[in-house]
Amino acid sequence: MPRTRIKICGLTRAQDVDAAVGAGADALGFVFYPASPRHVTIDQAAALMARVPPFVTIVALFVNADPAFVREALARLPIGLLQFHGDESEADCLQYGRPYIRAARMRAGVDLIEYAACFPSARGLLLDAFVEGYGGGGKVFDWSLIPPDFDRPLILSGGLSADNVTEAVRRIRPWAVDVSSGVEAGKGIKDAGAIARFISGVRDADG
Repeated sequence: MPRTRIKICGLTRAQDVDAAVGAGADALGFVFYPASPRHVTIDQAAALMARVPPFVTIVALFVNADPAFVREALARLPIGLLQFHGDESEADCLQYGRPYIRAARMRAGVDLIEYAACFPSARGLLLDAFVEGYGGGGKVFDWSLIPPDFDRPLILSGGLSADNVTEAVRRIRPWAVDVSSGVEAGKGIKDAGAIARFISGVRDADG
């Protein structure tokens, strides 16, 4: 099995960027959704992203954003991957000419294979729990909803923490895992120790 990639999302502080990079994160996520407590402006993101070394992917998360705003962010920031969490269609995601991943909000009745077929151009599908509004709210969804024959790169999210990520990786064998609230001391405030424990848990599962 390939090594499970790790994304730490919702970064808002320089020390948290440094902690995630230092612990071995493969990707860092920055949230451009004003309703989120982890929201950053383009100016704030520019300062944070300037700390990111080579070979760590910078991911920008958008929710039904104005295309002009997305284009401004792309023009001003070293974004490597787009992440769409709203009601965007494939055409909406493709219009920027950049690689992207698409979030699927998982609950009973969601046909993941059918959903994935609507986004054949996505580099992968990020699976999060369905909650009112957008984002997973730190909730774990029923992993049995993932079809055993799902053959697209899968990024597992939704309520992951150091307490359950080892089991999650062993059971699901995702391409990557994504965590935000599960490594926080408060909303938007990451805990360096929790980040280190989370990444260690993923490595234990890989081993």
